[in-house]
Amino acid sequence: MRDWFYEQMAMYSAYHRDGRNQATHHIGVPMIVFSLLVIASTVPITALDDGALTLATIMISVLLLTYIVAVPLVGVIAVLIYMTLLFFADQIATQGGNLPLIVFLGCFIGGWIIQFVGHAFEGRKPALFDNLLQIFMAPAFLIAELLFALKLETGLKSEIEVRIDKYLPEDKGTPSAAE
Repeated sequence: MRDWFYEQMAMYSAYHRDGRNQATHHIGVPMIVFSLLVIASTVPITALDDGALTLATIMISVLLLTYIVAVPLVGVIAVLIYMTLLFFADQIATQGGNLPLIVFLGCFIGGWIIQFVGHAFEGRKPALFDNLLQIFMAPAFLIAELLFALKLETGLKSEIEVRIDKYLPEDKGTPSAAE
């Protein structure tokens, strides 16, 4: 599991080398995740004493568990961030009416526009066009980038660096991970 995760992170890193692209993803990715949590929070799975277990809770729990198993520090930070987003998504979803759909569409479309602008700076298509699983790597990698900037998770950074070359375009060379 961990080797697969490192490989996916290396691919994600190779498609996100430009600092402007990285910056757009720090805005766009949480917007998209939030939009998906809002709309999935409108889908109850089962009733509980305190409310409902929703599709959003199940989806984010599986993703966060994957992060925790693969890179515990990234996973714990992701739990703090994305469970907060889930809380707010649930609040919007319970408002009913058109609000959840409006928030979903606004954040989803806006988030993708922001990310595509970033890839224009990058000069490279999004990684998910080559590997759809990359969409699940974005939240974890954004956290990893911040940890790398703080000189933390150096082992993860090294794992990415030894794997990244095969995902870089021929003319880009081999800059270090998360520059």
